[in-house]
Amino acid sequence: MLKHIHQKPTSSIKDNSDSDIILQVQELKKEFSLHEQNKVLPGFQSISFNVKFGKLTALVGTSGAGKSSLLKCIYRTYLSQSGNINYLTVSGNWLNLATVNEYEILNLRCKEISFVTQFLHCLPRQTTLDVVAKPLFDLGYERNQAIEKAVILLQKMQLPERLWKISPATFSGGEKQRVNLARGMIMNPRLLLLDEPTASLDADTSQSVIELIQSIKQTGTGIIAVFHDPELIKFLADEVVKVELN
Repeated sequence: MLKHIHQKPTSSIKDNSDSDIILQVQELKKEFSLHEQNKVLPGFQSISFNVKFGKLTALVGTSGAGKSSLLKCIYRTYLSQSGNINYLTVSGNWLNLATVNEYEILNLRCKEISFVTQFLHCLPRQTTLDVVAKPLFDLGYERNQAIEKAVILLQKMQLPERLWKISPATFSGGEKQRVNLARGMIMNPRLLLLDEPTASLDADTSQSVIELIQSIKQTGTGIIAVFHDPELIKFLADEVVKVELN
């Protein structure tokens, strides 16, 4: 069984002596080309910031400013036009996520970087337990141990036990979001990306998510999150980065 350890490698980031940094975004820029219409739509402007171990960086900005697009560039589902996304791997190597090959980015997604989007994507007919436990299956965990961890998280998310052994395809928006959060957090990633993690959740479940985020921070995970609630940002964020359109 593979185990994940939050260690701080001894190497330091280029032009920065702060050994607590796990990610450094440098002058990153994104725009969208509509080739059939010969148009270019603006994305976020050139942006730079650092993310540290055990700290949460909140992305703020008006609707449509590109906060979700920025997360997708870091996760490499979007390609940026320019700039660097330097990530410090568990082995102590710096990789530019903007330019690494597909094998490397897929390996990082499997072992070190997790992204909780606003929408749940999963194979049809999979049970909720299997959907949540899949990241641990991929890491080589034994089934019983992976399912046990999934149960713990689903309990924390207050998802009724009657839903655990059926597919989440027919769940409500709030129920799907709880499954999504549990799956994204189960492997205790080194870098966690959250896109409006409390959207569609009731007050009690939102509080459970907040407590879980705090506990994940304490393990050393670096977190980048999009929130719209100023009070939530004030409570959870260690750094705030404003995202603006080009």
